[in-house]
Amino acid sequence: MSKSPLLSFFDRSYIINLPERFDRRNQMKQELKMLGLSELSEEVIFFPAIRPTDKGEFPSIGSKGCFLSHLAILKEAKSQNLNNLLIMEDDLSFTRFLVKKQDTIVDELRRLSWDFAYLGHGVNWNSGGGQIFHEYSEPLALTHFFAVNKRTIAELVDFLEEVLKRPAGHPEGGPMHIDGAYSTFRKQHPEVITLIACPSLGFQRASSSDVTGYKWFERLPILAQPLGAARDVKNWYRRNFTS
Repeated sequence: MSKSPLLSFFDRSYIINLPERFDRRNQMKQELKMLGLSELSEEVIFFPAIRPTDKGEFPSIGSKGCFLSHLAILKEAKSQNLNNLLIMEDDLSFTRFLVKKQDTIVDELRRLSWDFAYLGHGVNWNSGGGQIFHEYSEPLALTHFFAVNKRTIAELVDFLEEVLKRPAGHPEGGPMHIDGAYSTFRKQHPEVITLIACPSLGFQRASSSDVTGYKWFERLPILAQPLGAARDVKNWYRRNFTS
């Protein structure tokens, strides 16, 4: 089985995927092949995403399911005493830059001190210089491609479990989107070191969302093919011209 330098660096890599989304699962397998991983292993797994029956005080059922899925992964990492873990969502695509620079990226992650490392994000920041990872303290709005180190996992699990117990809008953090919860945790723990990759090493593929739901026109059969073609073009552009 071929190896990926990036994925081999992490004790465990999780891909959050609703079991019925075979389309996204198959697309992610193709993405992993680009990194050099031809087969899945115990270290790279698809995690069955949680789909709750009600949204409770969360913004939506999808946001609650995403939150609970991330929490379940972190709890598993804590119980198995993992040194680090990588979390990916199933609509992730890797950039050409990442595919070509895996060894350089891993070398930096080994050398630098960090608690969170956002390999993919929505920050428009051209840092300049030769280094890929840079410290970042502002909120981050995406969680499709990021890593957590062992020294933060236990405290992060405790925080997320407290969020579930509080009402929405609580000043210390109540039910919210998982990206907001991570940003709230980071704000409350300024000692936590967060790195972001510049350029961003992965982006969310243009596709229908399980968190925000389908738009009305996505359900029309007559539009399915042109919408799919437009998304393919957008994804190709972002993969090849993100640098």
